[in-house]
Amino acid sequence: MKKVVFLDRDGVINREIGTYVFQFKNFVLNEGLEKALLYWDKKGYSFAIVTNQGGISKQLYKHQDVEQLHVFLRDWFSRLGLNLLAISYCPHHDAYESCICRKPNSLMLEKMIARFDVAVNDSFLIGDSPRDIEAAKAVGLRGFLIDANSNLNDLIRSND
Repeated sequence: MKKVVFLDRDGVINREIGTYVFQFKNFVLNEGLEKALLYWDKKGYSFAIVTNQGGISKQLYKHQDVEQLHVFLRDWFSRLGLNLLAISYCPHHDAYESCICRKPNSLMLEKMIARFDVAVNDSFLIGDSPRDIEAAKAVGLRGFLIDANSNLNDLIRSND
């Protein structure tokens, strides 16, 4: 079974800017991200990204816009030698449609846990919204709520 760090995207991996991030000009990795991920990698963790992308449902951007950013992220993880299992996103928004994948619902996590044989008790999720933590709890994962755009090394220091 795999130990996995599940990461929300906007606010945890990249800068939360108060609006939807779907263009490279607004996609800036948060300070300390690389160092923190390398730390967890040395501890034997793989990584997975779970992100709500409701702007697709609102027709503010398209799946292709999200995929372009995710191609960049996959390449970035690969260059660092980090095992990124998958990136999962929910394109829905409650104002337009109901779904069971949008956090705080847990379908994205459930699918990854089953697909990658995740050791839930040894894994955790980092999010910047209570809905992230609700989704984690629904599948038995520890959830760490951080302030948006925090340096993840602060989380490491406070939990070592």
